[in-house]
Amino acid sequence: MDRGLIILAWIIGVLIVFAFGKAMLLPLKVILRLVINGIIGGIVILLINLIGTPLGFTISLNPVSALVAGILGLPGVILLVILKYLL
Repeated sequence: MDRGLIILAWIIGVLIVFAFGKAMLLPLKVILRLVINGIIGGIVILLINLIGTPLGFTISLNPVSALVAGILGLPGVILLVILKYLL
């Protein structure tokens, strides 16, 4: 085979690998952001429970509240506090 075609094939192969890598990186960023929001939301819920326990106000930390805090972040925790207060 001609050396130029082999080099061209390598260049195209590397570009295809970079394109797939770029396409896979976006969902990874979304998942990482969701995990970070969930951790921050869980920490805020634990802080609310530490402060609110002497006052008789706690938010249960279960999969539903963790999911709300993970998807919405701090506004989700505020929503949980409002729902707990109203219900």
